[in-house]
Amino acid sequence: MNGLNKVKAAEVIQARYNKARPTFGICIGMQVLFADSDENGTHSGIKIWPASVSKLQAPVLPHMGWNTVEPDTKSELFAGVEGESFYFVHSFAARDLPGVINTYATHGEEFLAAAEDGALSATQFHPEKSGRAGLALIKNWSKTL
Repeated sequence: MNGLNKVKAAEVIQARYNKARPTFGICIGMQVLFADSDENGTHSGIKIWPASVSKLQAPVLPHMGWNTVEPDTKSELFAGVEGESFYFVHSFAARDLPGVINTYATHGEEFLAAAEDGALSATQFHPEKSGRAGLALIKNWSKTL
């Protein structure tokens, strides 16, 4: 967040959201969209989404590797890749986001793996490292542009 604030990127992201301009956050790019995070102390996020990001309760951290997800039936991002696995690398995550199309995964506990909020989409996993399924997801997002 310090880096984003230094170059006023948080303001740009907020303005894009306010104007319904397409934006896609990946991994920490998803986490900064929330109100705050408790990683290395409590830090404010961009506050687009009111929930918090906190450490996963899992036997092994970081959660690194391939994992399946459970997309909402209304998801546009996951059309055609509903049963696929995606590549994760993280130790912190949000748990829920009311009023948004949510996709979940489980590593020790259920967490928010992706969210679709109008023109704003975000994934906790890395679609760019997720092979064909990730490419299909990015193509699905690009169709919304």
